[in-house]
Amino acid sequence: MKLKNKWINFIAAIAILIVLNVFGTYVFHRFDFTADKRFTLSEKTKVLLQKNEKPVIITVFLSGELPPAFKRLQAAVSDILADYKAYSKSEIKIVFVDPLNGLNQAEQDTVINNLYEKGIEATNLSVKTEEGLTQKFVFPMAMIESDGKQLPLKLFQNLDTRGSYEDNINRSIENLEYIFTSSLKKVITGTNPRIGFTESNGELTDLQLADGIHSLSNSYLVGRIDLNTIDKAGLDKLSMMVIAKPTKPFTETEKYKINYFVMKGGRVLWSIDQVRAELDSLRNRNGQMAINNNLNLDDMLFMYGARINYNIIADPANSAEIPVSTGTVGGQEQMQLVPWIYYPILLPDTAQDVVKKLDGIKSEFPATVDTIGAKGVKKSYILTTSAYNKVFEAPKLFSLQMISERLDPGAFQSKPQNVGALLEGSFPSVFAGRPLPAGITQPYTLQNSGKQAKMIVIGDGDIFKNQVSEQSGTPFPLGFDRYSQRTFGNKALLLNIVDYFTDEDNLISLRNKEVKIRLLDKAKIKLEKTKWQFINVVAPLLLLIFFAIFQHYYRKYKYAK
Repeated sequence: MKLKNKWINFIAAIAILIVLNVFGTYVFHRFDFTADKRFTLSEKTKVLLQKNEKPVIITVFLSGELPPAFKRLQAAVSDILADYKAYSKSEIKIVFVDPLNGLNQAEQDTVINNLYEKGIEATNLSVKTEEGLTQKFVFPMAMIESDGKQLPLKLFQNLDTRGSYEDNINRSIENLEYIFTSSLKKVITGTNPRIGFTESNGELTDLQLADGIHSLSNSYLVGRIDLNTIDKAGLDKLSMMVIAKPTKPFTETEKYKINYFVMKGGRVLWSIDQVRAELDSLRNRNGQMAINNNLNLDDMLFMYGARINYNIIADPANSAEIPVSTGTVGGQEQMQLVPWIYYPILLPDTAQDVVKKLDGIKSEFPATVDTIGAKGVKKSYILTTSAYNKVFEAPKLFSLQMISERLDPGAFQSKPQNVGALLEGSFPSVFAGRPLPAGITQPYTLQNSGKQAKMIVIGDGDIFKNQVSEQSGTPFPLGFDRYSQRTFGNKALLLNIVDYFTDEDNLISLRNKEVKIRLLDKAKIKLEKTKWQFINVVAPLLLLIFFAIFQHYYRKYKYAK
C-alpha cells in the first residue's frame, strides 16, 4: 500500500510539472523581488514591444575582456534585452560582438574608423594590469536595426572624467530602458522629426554647433534655417526650432514667423545672450565693457511668459576653469588653470524629467531668467546656480586681472539664481490685433492663442557651443573642456531637450528609474577584516568537522541498538 501511494505521489508531481509547463507557454510573467524594481520594464515599454510587428536586430559592441565596471554594464544590458525579447510580439535578435577581437593594430584602426562612420564610437580606457596601466578601446555602444533602418545608441552616459566609473556606470544602467525604448521607437516608426537651427541673425556657426548637430543627426533631420527666406510651408515641416546665440536684432517679419511656429504647436529652444561678453576679447586687450545686446526679442518672450535679464552671474563656489598665463620660463609661456567665476556650472533641477540625472552644465557669462504670468502657460525652472553667487548688472567692465582680486565671501551670500525655464501650454499670439509685417502678404494664422506648445528659455548663448581645436580646427565634443579635460552635461542637455520636445509619449519619464548601489562599508571592512576572514574561511571548516563528528556518534548510537 505504501509503495502504491509513493507511485501515485510521483505521478501526480510529474503531472503538475507538465501542466505548469504547458500553462507557462501561454501565460508569461516575471517576478522582480528587488527593492528598486531594477528588472521591471515600464508599461510604456511593454506596450511598444507588444504593438511592434517588425523583426529587430540589436547588436551590442560591449563584449570581450572588459574592466569590472563595464562588465557590470554589460550584464545589465544583457538582462534588460532579455526582458525586451521576452515581452516582444515580434522577433528580437540580440548579438554581442567584440569588434577588435583577434585583429592587429592596422586592422583595429580600420575597424574603429569604419564603426565611427556608422555612429559607433570607441572609448579609450586606462586599465590596471600586472604590468601597470594599459590603454584599451571598448565600445559601450549598440546598433538597432529594423526594416532597413539603423540607429546607433550610446550605452555609457554622463561621462565626467572627475567622477568614478562606478558612479557613471550606475547612471548608465539607470538610463538603459529609456535609451533602448526611445531608440527602438524611432527605428520602428521610421519618423524623423525636423530640427532647424536658425542662422539669419548672427547665431553660432556650423563649426561651433558641429558636434550638437552631428549627435542629433543620428535620430533626426537637422539643418539650418533662414528666417528671412523660409515660408509657411517650410515652417509647417519643422518640429523644433533652436535659436542659439543670435547677435543681430530680429525683424518683425522674423518674429512673425517664430510666432506662427509657436501658434501651430511648435517647440522652440531659446539660448540667448542678453549681454555681450567674450573671454577671447579679454585676452586680446586690457579689458572689455560688457554691454547689452539689442535683439528685439524682449516683447515676444514677455508675452510667452519669460524674461532674460540684462545681467551676468558670478559663482565662486561652482565655476569652470580657464587657462591664464603666469609668465615665461626658458622662452616658453607658462599657463595655469584658475577658476573663472563668470563661468558658473549650472545645476539641473532633479524634479524635472528633462534635466533629471544630468551632470553640471558649463555656462559662459549667463544671465538670470524670470517667469512672468501668462494665462494657460505652465512654468518651471530647470537650471540654477549654487547659492553662493552675485549678480552684476550690465554694463560692466571685465578684465583678466579680476582673477587675482580677493573675494569677499559675504558679498556672495545669496539664493540660487535661475538660468533656464521650461514653458508649456497654449501661448498667446504676439501679433494679435497688429498689422502684418513687411513681406507677409497673407496671414499665416488667424488664431489669437495657439495649440499646446513647449519652449525652453536659457540665459546663456554659449551653452550649446562646442570648443574648436586651435591646431587642427576640428570641433571637440559638446560639453568637453579642452583645458580641464572635463566633460560637462551640455550635450546630454541638448539631446534630452530634443527628445522631450519631439516625443509625444513622454518616454523621457523612464529616466526616473533609480538603481541603488549597495556598496560595502570600506572603513568597516578595514576594522573587521580579520573577523570576517575567520568567519568565511575557518567557520565553514569547523562546521564541516562538527557535522562529521555528529554523524559518527549518531550512526554509532543508531546501530548500537
